[in-house]
Amino acid sequence: MSSQSTTIPTTVAFGTARRRTTMGIVFLALAGVIWYFFSRTTQAGMITTFTLNPGGSQANFPDLVFGTLPILNVLASVCALMGAFQLVRGFGKRTNVVLGLVAALFIFAFLSWVASGASLNLAGLLRATLIRAIPITLGALSGILCERAGVVNIAIEGMMLTSAMLAAIFGSMYGLWVGLLSGVIAGGLLALVHAILSIKYKTDQIVSGTVINIFSIGITSFISAKYLASSRHLNNPGIFSEIQVPGLVDIPFIGPIVFSHNIFFFGMVILLALLHFGLFFTRWGLRLRSVGEHPKAADTLGINVFRTRYMAVILGGMMAGFGGAYFTLGSVGRFDEVMTAGRGFIGLAAMIFGNWNPFGAFGAGLLFGFADMLAARLAILGVRVPSEFLLMAPYVATMIILAGVVGRGQMPAADGQPYEKEGH
Repeated sequence: MSSQSTTIPTTVAFGTARRRTTMGIVFLALAGVIWYFFSRTTQAGMITTFTLNPGGSQANFPDLVFGTLPILNVLASVCALMGAFQLVRGFGKRTNVVLGLVAALFIFAFLSWVASGASLNLAGLLRATLIRAIPITLGALSGILCERAGVVNIAIEGMMLTSAMLAAIFGSMYGLWVGLLSGVIAGGLLALVHAILSIKYKTDQIVSGTVINIFSIGITSFISAKYLASSRHLNNPGIFSEIQVPGLVDIPFIGPIVFSHNIFFFGMVILLALLHFGLFFTRWGLRLRSVGEHPKAADTLGINVFRTRYMAVILGGMMAGFGGAYFTLGSVGRFDEVMTAGRGFIGLAAMIFGNWNPFGAFGAGLLFGFADMLAARLAILGVRVPSEFLLMAPYVATMIILAGVVGRGQMPAADGQPYEKEGH
């Protein structure tokens, strides 16, 4: 007993020290990248201009203009100082906050370098980041609902894809709201299949999710090629128009970026707040989390483990369906084969990055959305970075996060474990 009590603190202290060193090296490496690749290749006297009004906005906010080289040197120095402090003293519990700050400084340095001698619409960039984060965040919220109840759901990608197709078909036939409803229902029905296989028949949850993903890709590709290609009237639903929040949309810089979107963005914000409040401040959330942490103890206290898990998985599927409908009814106004392009899987990575917390997942969704948007935007602008590197940036970020650079996650203790009720 005494050997256990001495071994565990020693292990924790070793892990903390190793993480402190790793993060310090990461900060210094980012400082080195800013200096070696950005500052060293920038000529003195170059000017960067950031436009602070999104395209189409009536606002008239002054541009941000500054000398590129001095700002790059300042940013590199700040990151280096943070890295040195992290190695010597460490930021302790604020390490992840500092990591986010260093990442923001690195991104600002990169954008300053990209726009040196030219102009970049920073407001448009931030607005596009929010839009790109919508399906990723909704996928992450879907995963949180399921895994907080102890059920792994890697079928989010397939649920989103099927919902996108049905939303397009029913939206074309009966209108946008019917299309949206059909997408949400489709996600819920596929989640019900996953729940029956995982909870009732105790099938391996990874296998069950993989089967749904393969089925979804096959059926949507077949219907798209066989019917939608020749019957274009079934694949032309249109998209929801933007909603401008009165008063708030007129706020300089922030207003056009945050308060002028279609219902999918505002729906995501509402679901984000509701899920966080429901999980951590209500009896419903406490019961759901107890099922994911210790189902046997929850059962002993009278909580119906099976019913709670069914409810969580179906609600998660409906949320994924809402995210899938975004692709056709909130973005491009038509369905194309495999148009979700892995956003469901990236949503799962965002869930892990966010430590199974809704707001953490939203932050991760913004990060992935920014990387995704940057790959598309800078390739168009002809930046001095290979387009292949920009396109793979979101996936590299996913692997870095899954490798544990931001620390070990605290997944639910009974995540992925089927529950067997005693006496049955």
